[in-house]
Amino acid sequence: MIPLRDTLRSPRFPVVTVSLIVINLLVFLYQGYLQTQPSSWNDLAPWRASRLVPPPAYSDRAYQLHLAEGGNPSQYPISAANKLIAQFALIPGELLGGRDLPPTIPFPLWLTLLTSVFLHGGLLHLLGNMLYLWIFGDNVEGAMGSVRFLIFYLLCAVAAAGAQIAVDPRSALPMIGASGAIAGVLAAYLMLFPFSRIVTLIPIFFFARLVAVPAVILLGLWFLLQIVSGLSSTGGAGGTAWFAHIGGFAAGLLLVFLFRRKDVPITLWQVVRRRRPGA
Repeated sequence: MIPLRDTLRSPRFPVVTVSLIVINLLVFLYQGYLQTQPSSWNDLAPWRASRLVPPPAYSDRAYQLHLAEGGNPSQYPISAANKLIAQFALIPGELLGGRDLPPTIPFPLWLTLLTSVFLHGGLLHLLGNMLYLWIFGDNVEGAMGSVRFLIFYLLCAVAAAGAQIAVDPRSALPMIGASGAIAGVLAAYLMLFPFSRIVTLIPIFFFARLVAVPAVILLGLWFLLQIVSGLSSTGGAGGTAWFAHIGGFAAGLLLVFLFRRKDVPITLWQVVRRRRPGA
């Protein structure tokens, strides 16, 4: 199922949602530009000493070719685009070890909890995330206010990273992408607007239908898929950080109580409370 739009109108222009989308697009264009730049060398020795091997963007084939050409065995080739990811992605083992391994960054390592949210591994990765943020972010921002929404978004990103780190704390695989933060936005939308209709493209064999699906069904199924996928994987199989999605979503379910405006009802919570025996 591919959501295309919702049926709710945002009460105001979603300045933070649009700004986040623009920033993500600009960063991705910069990643694309770096693809045209020459490769450089990265220091392998600190990674070997830390036992977090192989390091990000390491290619044994390229390394062996490097050695065959008489290259320094303590270095390995890395493209400019991969170097950016190795610097600004969140690497669990590096963060928990408290040591910024090369290529290093010019600010504290913990900030990669946030910088990693603005990097993406490919065009489909980017477009999928931005589509979900565009559909669900504007109304959540309207229900919170722009400043609160931005803080909410970043806190969900941190919670998502924490959940993935807890599953694989020694990992040297870079974590990138906005999906953990966006999972929190989906959770907030579910709590605030569960009965909103989401116009969704549903493929049926060689055909496709547009169906208006209630948010509670679409987002409930989405979250169930994350749980099933996470439990059936090692946490990041296929390049997807399932537990980051779960952690971000769980954070959104809780943080929406603190960040929504007081005049905005948490509809799903009210429905659940009314249906409880004795409520």
